[in-house]
Amino acid sequence: MSPSLIPQPNSLTARDGEPFRLDGDTVIVASGDAAAAGWLLHDRLRAGTGLALPVLPAAGDAGSVVEFTLTGDRPDDGTTAAEAYRLDVSTGTVAVSAAHPAGLVQAVHTIRQLLPADTLRSGVVTAPPYLLDQVVVEDEPRFAWRGVMVDTARHFVPKEFLLRMVDLAALHHLNTLHLHLTDDQGWRLEIPGWPKLTEIGAWRTETVVGHALDARGYDGTPHGGYYTGDDMREVVAYAAAQGMTVVPEIDLPGHVRSVLAAYPELGNTGERKPVATTFGIFSEILAPTEEALGFCRDVLDTVTSIFPSKVIHIGGDEVPRTEWRESTAARERATELGLAGPDLLQSWFTARFAEHLAAQGRSIVGWDEIMDGGAPSDAVVMVWRDFAIAAKAAAKGHRVVVAPVQATYLNYYASDLPEEPLHIHEDQVITLEKVAGFEPVPEGVDDSLVLGVQAQLWSEYLQTPRAVEYAAFPRLAAIAEIGWSASETRRSHPLGDRITHHLTRLDALGVNYRPLEGPHPWQQGGTGSRVRIDPDSGHGATPDLPSM
Repeated sequence: MSPSLIPQPNSLTARDGEPFRLDGDTVIVASGDAAAAGWLLHDRLRAGTGLALPVLPAAGDAGSVVEFTLTGDRPDDGTTAAEAYRLDVSTGTVAVSAAHPAGLVQAVHTIRQLLPADTLRSGVVTAPPYLLDQVVVEDEPRFAWRGVMVDTARHFVPKEFLLRMVDLAALHHLNTLHLHLTDDQGWRLEIPGWPKLTEIGAWRTETVVGHALDARGYDGTPHGGYYTGDDMREVVAYAAAQGMTVVPEIDLPGHVRSVLAAYPELGNTGERKPVATTFGIFSEILAPTEEALGFCRDVLDTVTSIFPSKVIHIGGDEVPRTEWRESTAARERATELGLAGPDLLQSWFTARFAEHLAAQGRSIVGWDEIMDGGAPSDAVVMVWRDFAIAAKAAAKGHRVVVAPVQATYLNYYASDLPEEPLHIHEDQVITLEKVAGFEPVPEGVDDSLVLGVQAQLWSEYLQTPRAVEYAAFPRLAAIAEIGWSASETRRSHPLGDRITHHLTRLDALGVNYRPLEGPHPWQQGGTGSRVRIDPDSGHGATPDLPSM
């Protein structure tokens, strides 16, 4: 029987013969640039197997060998070819070869799935040897960007959970962790020279109870937190070792109530309002001044000093123009800049961000609103409002990350069961089957114009790490598959045939996933503040728009 892997490899051939035995006589052979993959396998296996497999430049007289080899010309970083690999399991050898170290790292994650699920645990429950059936895997991802976004602004999560998300995402061959670090409800990154961002902007006095459109009061409990620069450097390094890039998002020039609570002089009115305690779209935006632009540049400089990602996310979504239209100073500034009106000030901000980052060898990625009024040609557009925008962005020459609300928003309800815990109030259900059936390349658009695909975990109603895991899994496995596996591979190997076995891996990892048949009793919303709310339930007059 063929191994059950997620995502499904593009080529997998099972063979008869004695399986490979992983035990105390096994050694890992890797040297030079291949050594990092060898040590990653060593580290990932040690807890669950109890084996401290030596990483050596040669096998010697070892009983069995896992060998990592780099071959051929090295492809460019960040390409699908860089993550391609070949994995050949025979009786005495696991031979892993790739043209780039990134491919060897992806092979490590496949080896971990080929082993018994108990080897994924944090302690030994089954003694060695551990058997790997003979198999040949030849694989390369479909897309270069395979991501998951974690919103730490609406509800802060500790650094340790981000490290756990790296572990879980990497096992599924995802390679991008997008961190939404700032929003109206909180600022989560320490910025030298701007201490009030974390002294004031990182904390809100309380949080709305229930859904924002069906508010039942406020909890009276302060909420907040932030990451130091070293916290983020740790996450970046930890992710890089597992083949993942961390892309930071600083949302500008809207979603800035947390900024203006700390520095109201950066706004259009000068009025100090508190960090937002509920959710939605707020009118407060940055003023189009040199002072505000200087603040943004300081923040971006800090971000680029921490995150080596080639792209920096500048948000750009949901920027109301009301304050600019009503401000004499903003209208005059638009005229001074030669703009047709204040509505184009967002494009002016976006262009300035792009210029500043370009001087540091970086480029921007933003939500699809950055195209309204024009975006720099090298900007990556993350399409969320409507899948149809992907084709429009590609036609304008933009690299596109497909992240539509219709299929990748895992903070939406996973079923229409009344027992589901409170998620976003939206008349739409995104089931595992719907995600698995999503085709991320619009009809008539060439695959090469789509950089990748990404899942979103907006945290308005995901208050704890366990709630994030419930929303993410197992649907994130389907996102991973549509990002990695070719369309024809997915059609011939349906996810439903493998997902039940995959849940044993999530069990071993202690993931608070949603069972296929529905939530466990302790995962349900009940009748309290986490009760499910639907547009037609009588709770709230109308459904809200999808809000990030």
